[in-house]
Amino acid sequence: MKFGVIVFPGSSGDRDIQYILKEVINKETDYIWHQDQFLKGFDCVVLPGGSAHGDYLRAGAAAAHSPIMDAVRDFAGKGGLVLGICNGFQILLEAGLLPGAVLKNNDLRFNCRDVYLRVENSSLPMTNLYKPGEIIKMPIAHGVGNYYIDNQGYSEMEENGQVVFRYCNSRGEIAKDVNPNGSLGNIAGIANSDGNVLGIMPHPERSSDSIVSGTDGARVFLSAVKWLERGDHSGQ
Repeated sequence: MKFGVIVFPGSSGDRDIQYILKEVINKETDYIWHQDQFLKGFDCVVLPGGSAHGDYLRAGAAAAHSPIMDAVRDFAGKGGLVLGICNGFQILLEAGLLPGAVLKNNDLRFNCRDVYLRVENSSLPMTNLYKPGEIIKMPIAHGVGNYYIDNQGYSEMEENGQVVFRYCNSRGEIAKDVNPNGSLGNIAGIANSDGNVLGIMPHPERSSDSIVSGTDGARVFLSAVKWLERGDHSGQ
């Protein structure tokens, strides 16, 4: 089982993710440069947070046209697991691998703090170790996280179970005052219709080691491991 972490110019979460996967989760993990054109031997690919290419034009827009993204599309199309975290989520949206878009936070501020999340779908490859409706905590660090999609798209996502995480309070209640960026429906993370591509604005890698800020995020990676161990799900 092998994980890959894509590195773009301006990535800042790649080392954190590599540390969690290799040293905490104990799985083989390699970096993938954004100019590479092939993904070979990987079972799960992670796009990290940061500001790829300085987020010029729009967050994730330039990175979405990197040579590696054609390989990521092919990998995902064959069932390979793809996880986008924060800026990685933005790149997946710009690349068309996930529906919708993200806007600037409604308060026009960069928000960096812990938030509560409610698990809306625990049946996916990267959420199967969570319980339905479970309340977890992860940190956020973004200025462009205000998720948006049109009404029809939102309805389809709800019907398909593509809304995976929502911002909530400690009791699991969905409310405007606990939404850190104005995201539609308090959405914090979504999946594609097949469930093998997941994008999340909070940072699971920063809540995967008890010496840092808890371990709620570790189950995103451990869920992927469990799912992959059940059989050959490689996107090769």
